[in-house]
Amino acid sequence: MPTRYIGDGYWEIASRQMSIVTRSEQERFKDAKITVIGCGGIGGETIEMLARMGIGELVLVDKDAFDLSNLNRQTLASIGDLGLDKSAVAKEKVRLINPYVKVTTFNEHVDQTNIDKVIGDSNIIIDALDNVLTRVIVSRAAKEKGIPYIHGAIHGTLGQITVFLPNSEKTYEEMFNLPSLGKDLTKETIEALKGVTSGVPPVIGPTPNLIGCLEAFEAYKIITGVGKVTVAPKILTFDLLDLSSFSLDKL
Repeated sequence: MPTRYIGDGYWEIASRQMSIVTRSEQERFKDAKITVIGCGGIGGETIEMLARMGIGELVLVDKDAFDLSNLNRQTLASIGDLGLDKSAVAKEKVRLINPYVKVTTFNEHVDQTNIDKVIGDSNIIIDALDNVLTRVIVSRAAKEKGIPYIHGAIHGTLGQITVFLPNSEKTYEEMFNLPSLGKDLTKETIEALKGVTSGVPPVIGPTPNLIGCLEAFEAYKIITGVGKVTVAPKILTFDLLDLSSFSLDKL
């Protein structure tokens, strides 16, 4: 790294946003730790934006490797990355963008046996997932630990984002009236959750990337205290084929 970027290089990277936040607010972001579960379409953009905004530490979780079908939307993917672990590629991309960010990776699927390990002492958990079962596991753990959980999801040109704080009116399961609500995650309940999301959904590049940017900025708002957070049961939704559909609703 060139000599000029040693020392105060972090603050030079963040300099263009310092009229939006105070130094103490940015320092809170610099000292924060965020876990991003999923390093694909939504997650890749979330991770990049967090790195560019100057997050202090990232925990990146994903078991999958890149393939050709990822190239239409996953900004971390390139031809040279095909077959490589998404979490490892994400870590290297962060290093190239902002070497001041500490990165830990877990090349594994999240389940009830490892959720506490991957969350650790994170300040925020970001959902960049593609299935409801894992979201239930993550949201329950976040609620139990009193950690904000940022939810984002897409389908084709549709996107949605909301934030579940420890004191939110509704939990993730309550808000979307899931079959697991009030139940232990038995084999029967797990199968019911798997049935909520089935098949391979359609997706086009701008949708997950827009959600990823929004999730990163919700995390920035939570940590710095700047702006209003989209707290559940409020939810931001849009359809990129219908620009009049951008709305903030309450479920």
